[in-house]
Amino acid sequence: MKDLLYNDFQDSVDELLMRHRSILDVLTKFQESQTRVNRAVVKAVTACGCIEINSKKQNYSNEVSLQELKDFMDTHLKGNICSNCRDVIEKELGNNLFYMAALCNLVDVSMYDVLLKEYEKIKTLGVFNMT
Repeated sequence: MKDLLYNDFQDSVDELLMRHRSILDVLTKFQESQTRVNRAVVKAVTACGCIEINSKKQNYSNEVSLQELKDFMDTHLKGNICSNCRDVIEKELGNNLFYMAALCNLVDVSMYDVLLKEYEKIKTLGVFNMT
């Protein structure tokens, strides 16, 4: 059932994408959409202030196992995004998914298959899948 959602989404993108059908357009729009995601997160910090970034060196012991390492690593984020910033970030992530689907269509790749392969890889490799 979930594969139908991915396939329907990818098919819908294929039907809607008319103006930016060139691979060059799709590549640059995909990159631009990622930039807009980054910008939305930054604006949540700098314009809204609902979240803060407190970046510093990660402190962990070499004696910590890989499984425990996650508990020692900090995201450097403080606070929670407000509903307005969440809406903007979700919108920009949606645009990013749109252009990812467009790219998949142009190169004849299934988004669902990509997700499945990545999922199987991380399930198989576990913590050793550090990419």
